[in-house]
Amino acid sequence: MKEVKVLYIQNLNPLQMENAARLLTDNGALLSVDEVNWPELFPYAPEATVRLAHTDTHIFILYRVKGLQLRALAVEDHQSVWEDSCVEFFCRVPDSAYYMNFEANCIGTMTASRRISKKEDVHKLLPEEMAQIHRWTTCERRRMEEQDGEFEWQVLVAIPLSLIFRRALSFPETLEANFYKCADKTRYPHFVSWSPITLPTPNFHCPQFFGRMVLE
Repeated sequence: MKEVKVLYIQNLNPLQMENAARLLTDNGALLSVDEVNWPELFPYAPEATVRLAHTDTHIFILYRVKGLQLRALAVEDHQSVWEDSCVEFFCRVPDSAYYMNFEANCIGTMTASRRISKKEDVHKLLPEEMAQIHRWTTCERRRMEEQDGEFEWQVLVAIPLSLIFRRALSFPETLEANFYKCADKTRYPHFVSWSPITLPTPNFHCPQFFGRMVLE
C-alpha cells in the first residue's frame, strides 16, 4: 500500500489561497499521479503531481498538471466535472462504511459527495458545504470548449477537515485515500491514479485500492 505523510503547516490560510499555493510548492508533501491502470484502453497520461499539507482545520491539496487538451464545460458545482480536465481526491476515515469524493475541473468547479459506492447511498454536499471548500486555479474562471495543444495548470483546494472526519481531531490522523487525473470527454481520455487500481475497466470508486495518508 502506498503511503504519504502530510505535514502540518500552521500559516496556511484558506483565505489567502495564492500564498498557500506558494507555501505548498516549497514545503508540501509531494506525490505523483502516474499509475496508468488501463494502458491498453487508455494509454495517455499527462504529467500530474500533488502537493499536500494541513492545518488544524483544513487539508490543502495543490494539483499541478501538464498535458494535452484543456476543457471546462462544467461551470456550476455538481455538474459533470470529470468529463472536463479534472483532478480528484477520494478519501475514507478508516473503518467507515462511507468514503468521500472531491472532484474539480481546471477552473475550480467541483462536485463532492459522501457515499458507500459509486451508486449506493450517495449524498451530495449541500450548497453551504460546497461553499466551505476554498478553491484557486491558474485558469480563468469561465466556460471553455476543448482547446487543442499542451497546457500547464494548477488547482488548489482547501477542504475543511470537519467535512471529512465529522468529529474532534487528535493528530496524527489517518485517512485512506487516492488521487486521480481524468478527462473523460476530451480527445485524449485518461484515468490515472496515485495508488494503482487492478480492475478490468476504469473505475475510481474503489476504496479497496486506496493508499494511506497520515496527517502529522
